[in-house]
Amino acid sequence: MDPLDDPVGSALDGAHRRFAQRAGRVRAYDRALSPFAALPADAAADDWVDLARLLGPGGVGTLVAATAPTPEGWVELRRVDGVQMVAPGAVARPARGDAGSDALEFVPLGGDDAEEMLELVTRTEPGPFALRTVEFGGYLGVRDGGRLVAMAGERMNPEGAVEVSAVCTDTAYRGRGLAGRLVVAVAAGIRARGAMPFLHVSAANLGARRLYAELGFRERRAIDFRVLRAPRG
Repeated sequence: MDPLDDPVGSALDGAHRRFAQRAGRVRAYDRALSPFAALPADAAADDWVDLARLLGPGGVGTLVAATAPTPEGWVELRRVDGVQMVAPGAVARPARGDAGSDALEFVPLGGDDAEEMLELVTRTEPGPFALRTVEFGGYLGVRDGGRLVAMAGERMNPEGAVEVSAVCTDTAYRGRGLAGRLVVAVAAGIRARGAMPFLHVSAANLGARRLYAELGFRERRAIDFRVLRAPRG
């Protein structure tokens, strides 16, 4: 199996092993970092029991590209049809003006910025993010007058690839090309380490898909995200 077909499992078995919680054949990120979990491709009843053990009674987790049907007692809270995009070649901004965005410089973001990052994510909803998500690294932000208005960073790290994630811009700063600049910068850092940048985007977000294609990403496959609640018993 290509590691990108199971990005969560591949990451937790490899570069992100230090972040992994395990029960039997099931792996999951520490909840304070990320809600993602991975079931084996041939998941059986015992694997779902182990996943429930990791999440806790009524706990919520997210499966990526999981093929096993949801068993009785579990509740599917949300399903997102997504697209996985990869950048095997160069990633660069289109040669056009960005409405003054070049005047706003990037700053590295770390643990001291976590609360403000979480506030930006809450306003813009790019996807799952927690106070410790910044520990995945590679985060860059844009500040205007000291206020964080845009950011992007890294998340899953399957073999040979690193995900560009948490790409978000405050509503008042959209249309300035900040998202594109941030994705290019984060992707450049990934490529400098010898890995391939990739990302996930909602299939319904046609604007983002066009932007990423212009930057040099190509669509690799459809991929779904299932947010599930474990049985309360």
